[in-house]
Amino acid sequence: MPQLPEFYVAVDVEADGPIPGPYSMLSLGMAVVGRPDLRFYTEIRPISAEFEPAALAVSGLDRDRLLREAPAAEEAMAAAAAWINGLRKEGRPVFLAGPAVFDGMYVHWYFVRFLGRSPFNASGAGIDLRSYWMGLTGDEWVSTRKSVIKQKLKITGLPHTHHAGEDAAELAAVFEAILADRAERTEAALDAARRARARHHRAQTAPTPTAPTPTAPAPTVPAGNETG
Repeated sequence: MPQLPEFYVAVDVEADGPIPGPYSMLSLGMAVVGRPDLRFYTEIRPISAEFEPAALAVSGLDRDRLLREAPAAEEAMAAAAAWINGLRKEGRPVFLAGPAVFDGMYVHWYFVRFLGRSPFNASGAGIDLRSYWMGLTGDEWVSTRKSVIKQKLKITGLPHTHHAGEDAAELAAVFEAILADRAERTEAALDAARRARARHHRAQTAPTPTAPTPTAPAPTVPAGNETG
């Protein structure tokens, strides 16, 4: 039986502070790269009374409304895990974020804290957008911001809104473009290698030019010995 393809699951979170536990994840969005029909979004009830106003302002979420209306963390993460595990019918989910450190920290902590394990993997490992681009292109870290990547790949019409669902879809579209760029780079490298091999083969099989056979000079008749 053939192995199912990898499903790169772009993940984005909005939180009200720098680390989980003292602070809360307020919303979680996920989108499968190349599959706009596979998306997930939930808001989450805060788990702590602490929050940083500046961090909360980034998302624009109403914390008081979330306390009243959003599902509890256990319920929200159970729904997220069920969605991820449902993907396994068609593919193998692989975590993707940009940055993987912040979003991955929150997501892994919440899954382990409220469900006992992560549906992605036990270690919390996944793909970091900027590291992937750095490895693909050789660019320096400063040139790997998502906004820079979008400019280099001429991606337009994908704003970063700080809505976790919309930003997960944005990340999925950017990574899909990166994979297409990688395929083009690979094909170009293979084409160059094929041309090089063809040149080498022609050089090896071309006939070796031979030097012309020297022609003996015509004999000369000494003066005064003419006959006739």
